[in-house]
Amino acid sequence: MKVLLDESVPRLVKTQLPEFEITTVQEMGWTGLKNGDLLKRAEEKFDVFVTADKNLRFQQSLSGKRLSVIVLPSNQVPVVVLLLSAITEALRRFQPGTFVEIPGTPAQ
Repeated sequence: MKVLLDESVPRLVKTQLPEFEITTVQEMGWTGLKNGDLLKRAEEKFDVFVTADKNLRFQQSLSGKRLSVIVLPSNQVPVVVLLLSAITEALRRFQPGTFVEIPGTPAQ
């Protein structure tokens, strides 16, 4: 499974989840692309897109797409660290063409 991290997602997700093939938007040279263009490119090369953009679900439709989107509740490193196991679980259970929203922690 190939995973793309949005530019808003801390890179520690990549370093802390070595079992997955993870690439960042920055590594692809796609920094600054609008969501529609970014998702179109992502779908050509990746299975899952991880973002902290909560509005993405309302701006883009995944109907008929194979790309899955995982939405984090925050891009703050301390929060993301607490969510690493939830991110791992979401990646293991991904279904093509779905949005998965990882809920925030009680400390938020």
